[in-house]
Amino acid sequence: VQKQVQVPMITKQQKMVDVPQVEMVDEIVDVPVQKQVQVPMVTKVQKMVDVPQVEIIEKVVEVPVQRQVQVPMITKVQKTVEVPQVEVVDRDVHIPVQKHRHVPMVTVAQKMVDVPQVEYVDKIVEVPVQKQVQVPMITKQQKMVDVPQVEIVDKVVEVP
Repeated sequence: VQKQVQVPMITKQQKMVDVPQVEMVDEIVDVPVQKQVQVPMVTKVQKMVDVPQVEIIEKVVEVPVQRQVQVPMITKVQKTVEVPQVEVVDRDVHIPVQKHRHVPMVTVAQKMVDVPQVEYVDKIVEVPVQKQVQVPMITKQQKMVDVPQVEIVDKVVEVP
């Protein structure tokens, strides 16, 4: 048995199509001329400077040492202390029983206190002498310098 299969067939047809055309129009535009100016550049140069050395001559001077002794002073101050009195208010009730009242009694007692004595022992200590040394001072000054400016003028000449 043979089997038949239908295969589609491709056909080509020509068709007319309108293609838009691009038109180029040139326009003349004036372009301004750019001017170049050369600017001088400042450079910094290091310079070696001789700094004079200072010679220091030291001289030892004896300074007398002064001693100061502090003596503590002890003072005794008497202080008055107010002691409040207690007031007892009783209500009288007619009972034929004898009544006992307690009245507080205020007593002032003096107390002896030992105050320790302070003894200062002086010790002689050598005090170093401070030296003053003069150090030279270096100052910087700004100096105004005229730097000539170079101006370049470009002249455009149109040639016909």
